[in-house]
Amino acid sequence: MTPRGPNRDTGTVDALAGLLEGPRARGAFMIRACFDPPWAVRVEDRAPLTVMLMVRGGAWIVPDTGERLRLRAGDLAIARGPDPYVCADDPGTAPQAVILPGGACSYPDGRPLNGSMDLGVRTWGDRADGEAVLLIGTYLVRGEIGGRLLDALPPLLSLTSQAWDNPLTPLLMTEVTRDEPGQEVVLDRLLDLLVIAALRAWFARPSAEAPAWYRALGDPVVGRALRLLQDDPAHPWTVASLAAESGVSRAALARRFTDLVGEPPMGYLTGWRLALAADRLRDSEDTLGAIARQVGYGSAFALSTAFKRAYGISPQEYRVPAPAPA
Repeated sequence: MTPRGPNRDTGTVDALAGLLEGPRARGAFMIRACFDPPWAVRVEDRAPLTVMLMVRGGAWIVPDTGERLRLRAGDLAIARGPDPYVCADDPGTAPQAVILPGGACSYPDGRPLNGSMDLGVRTWGDRADGEAVLLIGTYLVRGEIGGRLLDALPPLLSLTSQAWDNPLTPLLMTEVTRDEPGQEVVLDRLLDLLVIAALRAWFARPSAEAPAWYRALGDPVVGRALRLLQDDPAHPWTVASLAAESGVSRAALARRFTDLVGEPPMGYLTGWRLALAADRLRDSEDTLGAIARQVGYGSAFALSTAFKRAYGISPQEYRVPAPAPA
């Protein structure tokens, strides 16, 4: 039997490719934050993912729940929203500013900052040559980060400068303050690269707690089946056809897949199709019927029914979220 698609290695590279294909920033909030101690900023922006790269000095990240995190020069932290946290020179320093959804800023008492901490192009804080300098990149919309990637991450993670080799810091420092045509697109792609490089290092750690489906990609049988589902979700897959492509019996595949992934093959396929549909609802202007065909549903009605069952809202409500209350 001729295998479907290219003959791929079943190692970590394929697993990472499947996990990290999601980051696609669009108009991300990216700044260079510069402070002199004492300083503290409370973050309540409800962003799905924020990356903080410590360029100079040090900082603490203190979530409302969970363990606080120390950052030193060269270290990187990733915060998975929407829970708030404080970034400060010391855990005991009271916040001087609050970051709200959409990058709006206020004093802790609610008064708007009105640009009083602006220091130039994408630069914010006390003074441009402050003792502490952080590069901060924020994905503003959940659809810009794959749901399976977000679900695989802890609320707060960090990589020390000893744990990974980051060649992007000098380039980011140069580009973040440039004000040229197309600069937002440049920064969006640099943020994507930074996230992918960081998470590649994070999941490569011996102690990494990757999700079951991610670990299963390394299995010669289940990994093959997973890649078939991921690469061609619109194909009319059955357990029998997957088993034939994977070189095992139907019963053997169903049992092994469920044991390693934690759900049966068709359950995984449904979740994958709906995750792809959710991303395309936010990332494209394709009609619901076109998206249904792309992800393996026979009609817009069939996709809409499955989507609402899984997400609790219709595809249209997901594509155009209701405005936040004033």
